[in-house]
Amino acid sequence: MKVSRSIEIFTLALLLSACGDQAQQAPPPPEVAVIVAQAEPIENITEVPGRVQAVRSSQVRARVDGIIQRRLYTEGSDVKAGQRLFQIDPRELSAAANAAKAALLRAEASETNAARDVARYEGLVEQRVISQQAYDAALAAHRTAQADVAEERARLEAAQLDLGYATVTAPISGRARRAEVTEGALVSASSATLLTTIEQLDPIFVNFSQSSGDLLALRREISAGTLKIPELNKVEVTILLDDGSKYAHVGHMDFLDLSIDEATGTAAMRAEFPNPERTLLPGQFVRALITAGVRPNGILIPQRAVKLTPQGASVMVVGANNVAELRNIKVGSLREGSWLVADGLQSGDRVIVDGLQKVQPGAPVQVAAPEVKNAGQDEAPQKASPSGAAGAR
Repeated sequence: MKVSRSIEIFTLALLLSACGDQAQQAPPPPEVAVIVAQAEPIENITEVPGRVQAVRSSQVRARVDGIIQRRLYTEGSDVKAGQRLFQIDPRELSAAANAAKAALLRAEASETNAARDVARYEGLVEQRVISQQAYDAALAAHRTAQADVAEERARLEAAQLDLGYATVTAPISGRARRAEVTEGALVSASSATLLTTIEQLDPIFVNFSQSSGDLLALRREISAGTLKIPELNKVEVTILLDDGSKYAHVGHMDFLDLSIDEATGTAAMRAEFPNPERTLLPGQFVRALITAGVRPNGILIPQRAVKLTPQGASVMVVGANNVAELRNIKVGSLREGSWLVADGLQSGDRVIVDGLQKVQPGAPVQVAAPEVKNAGQDEAPQKASPSGAAGAR
């Protein structure tokens, strides 16, 4: 019995010794690098797709019937307002104008004769040589002749207008596109045959839209004071081209539709840009970066610190007693490798940026020296000595 009792005591001692060794060999909390979130004024930039549109676009169409004799401009060249573009065969139109002129001369002759009759009848009716009825008839004939003159004069003006339309000129200055007809083509005024299109390219418009939900959130932020918006014509817009490069000139908003499109649920918006080099062309796809005011208390955190899931965005922060906490946040735009945090973080929060692979929510961590986060920075914080980590706590 004494031997058995000794064995049990020895076994218990071995187990206690093993447990002590395991407790001594437990791994230390993982070391992480953090940044200290700092609220500061940050530009609120929204990125939306857009399409380029000419400031003015004029479709040059036929206004008379006839045969195209010549094209008088170079396709794809700049033209001035009033410059001749096409010549339509004017012979038939000229003949119509001459006929209208002859009809006017005939009507004027009849009006002159009627006026003389009225002048003669005035004296005769006073002397009672002719009846008042005969005088009234002469007066009516004169007025009818005057109306005929006015009618024929209007017909002559219309014929002369049609003759002038035989020479097709540019209604606006701009870049003339290719011709839609060739010499010998029959054009018609009734069908308004398209001849070419002229577009003004400098300045130029960029059209884009924003969802009704985003506009509603924007208005709420303005009302709450978390976003300050300047006047519409002072809102700056920059452009990213197809190759990712930034367009050299800055534009400004000049139009915001006050109604929502029922089909798309968006509101139309537009910005105007200088385009002296003709870099932007109508129909071109671009990305518009709208500087929609300033967030007085904006926070930027590095992109690597944010985890994005279908449920939303989240970060790991170091809370009290250096315990890791999962924090759900709402992010805005991404700029230069940093997310703009719209909600979920406050100034002074310690956000983990390095060492996330070993961190579990609710577990303690060892914090390296924190870095104060400034807008636009995304630099890895320097790890400090144990004394520095203690000071961070």
